Amino acid sequence: MTTFQAIVLGLIQGLTEFLPISSSAHLSLAPVLFGWKDPGLAFDVALHFGTLIAVLWYFRKQWADLIVAAGGIIKTRKVDTIEKKRVMFLILATIPGAIGGVLLEEKAETVFRAPVLTAWTLIIMGVILWAVDRVSAQDRPLATMRWLDALLIGLAQVVALVPGVSRSGSTITAGRALRLDRQSAAVFSFLMSMPITAAAVLMKGTEVLQSDGVTTQVIAGVLAAGISSWLAIAILLRYVSKHSYGIFALYRVILGAAVLLILQMRA
Repeated sequence: MTTFQAIVLGLIQGLTEFLPISSSAHLSLAPVLFGWKDPGLAFDVALHFGTLIAVLWYFRKQWADLIVAAGGIIKTRKVDTIEKKRVMFLILATIPGAIGGVLLEEKAETVFRAPVLTAWTLIIMGVILWAVDRVSAQDRPLATMRWLDALLIGLAQVVALVPGVSRSGSTITAGRALRLDRQSAAVFSFLMSMPITAAAVLMKGTEVLQSDGVTTQVIAGVLAAGISSWLAIAILLRYVSKHSYGIFALYRVILGAAVLLILQMRA
């Protein structure tokens, strides 16, 4: 893999991680469409270090408040504020994804990365995202979140182990189905990405270090992913404050159909 390829993959990872269009789909399809060697899931996860830094920095005030709230829970053993509840909601929402990641790790690295499957999941989840966002009310801000909401959004995250589903896409769709407003659904999705992403980076990032070390390609990819992730978060939150998720659903369907067409032509 060249440095140029690493930067391209980093930009793809960063721009698509927080948009509901599936970063894993784009990363698994890019080598196929460009004729590059697949760098593998371990390199994909290494790129997540850049997106992890981006989400920590963008929401630094919220994370500071959550850290203080977590300390308050330990000290008082009470969950009596919105911030304390949000800490517990994030923990609860992370558990299903963590369990699913451990149980389905092997399939996530092999079977789930099939281009045809990725194309179809792009299309199907695009339709679901559009339908849910269109019919669901926006009458619940993030402060109204309940324990059941957090659990259901966490369960939706498990489905995202299949490339094409999209972690942000599945969790935002679940949030909208629960009538969270568009910004609130996105914010909680972004916040809950931190624990699962950090765990994946720690587990899989070591594979990259052990096999190749800290190469120029890894550094370039991580930097590209971090910068583009920050931009993607800022753009999405501003966009959905006034618009629906329809444009992202349409993009998913078009991309999925295009991939199926290209695969058919190459067969």
